[in-house]
Amino acid sequence: MYRERGDHIITQVTEHKAVLDTCKRLEKHGFRVTFLPVNADGLIDLGDLARAIDEKTILVSIMAANSEIGVLQPIAEIGKLCHERGVLFHTDAVQAVGKIPVDVIADNIDALSLSGHKIYGPKGVGALYVRRRNPRVQVAAQMDGGGHERGMRSGTLNVPGIVGLGKACEIAQAEMASEAARLGALRDRLKNKLETELDFIHINGSMEHRLPGNLNASFLYVEGESLLMGINDVAVSSGSACTSASLEPSYVLKALGLGDEVAHSSIRFGLGRFNTEAEVDYVAAKVVDIVKKLRELSPLYEMAKEGIDLSKVQWAAH
Repeated sequence: MYRERGDHIITQVTEHKAVLDTCKRLEKHGFRVTFLPVNADGLIDLGDLARAIDEKTILVSIMAANSEIGVLQPIAEIGKLCHERGVLFHTDAVQAVGKIPVDVIADNIDALSLSGHKIYGPKGVGALYVRRRNPRVQVAAQMDGGGHERGMRSGTLNVPGIVGLGKACEIAQAEMASEAARLGALRDRLKNKLETELDFIHINGSMEHRLPGNLNASFLYVEGESLLMGINDVAVSSGSACTSASLEPSYVLKALGLGDEVAHSSIRFGLGRFNTEAEVDYVAAKVVDIVKKLRELSPLYEMAKEGIDLSKVQWAAH
C-alpha cells in the first residue's frame, strides 16, 4: 500500500519465520530490508534502529515477545521512535497478547497481529489490528470478492473461530495478572531447581525482560536431541516448534552469539495455564537425572570439570 512512498522495511534477525520469510519474499520484489542484530540478551539496540531508518523507510516490524527465548522488546520505545520519524510500526504480538499487558495506543503500535491458539482459543483464527487515526493506516486487499473486513480481506468469516477468539481474550484479560504471577513463580522454581543441581547451565535471553512462562536453557556438554529423547514424556522443544524439522541449531540462539555446541544443547520450557507445581518438580528431577547420565558419557564434560578450556584444545585427526 505504501510502495510509492518508499521501499525500505526494518525488522530483526530473531523474528518469527512468518515475518522473516515474508521480508525475504519482499526483497525479491525489489524492497530493501534491514535485519537488525540483537544483543547477547536478545534485545535490539534502539540506536541501531534509529540509524537504520531513512527517508524511504515505510515499515518497522519488531515482535513484542520472542517465541523461543521469551524476550520482551521495548515496544513502546520502538513505536515512539517510529512515530517521531513518520514510519509505521507493526508488531507480531502472537506470544505477548494475553500474557502481558499490550496497549496499542500507549505502545504506539500501528498494526498488531495475534493468534487464537496461543491464548487457548481455537486454531485457525487470528486478528490484525489496524490503527484508524493518528496515523490512519491503509492496508492493501489480501484477496478480493465480497468486500468483507472493510475490503481488506474478502471471504466468508469464520464466525465460530471469531467467537472462540473473543472468549479466549475475555478469559485471558480477566486472569492475566494472577496467571502471570503464578507462571513466573513456576518458571523461577524450575530454573532454581535446575541451577542448584547442575553446573554448566546457561539461560538464554534476558531474565529481566521476559515472558513469565518461558525458560530457555542450554545444558552444556549434552546434545539437545538426546536430552529430548530422555525426557520423552515431557512436551518441550529444542529450537522453534515451527522449524523443528531442521537439525540446524536455532537461528535465534545463534543470533545471541551462542556457539553451535551451546545452541544445540538448548531446551525451551513453556509453562501454561494448566501446569502445576508438581509437574515442574517432576520435570526438574527428570531433566537433572538425564543430563547427569548423558554427561557421564561425555569426555568433554570431564575435561571442562578439570578446568580445561575446550576452545583452545588442538584435536588430532586420525
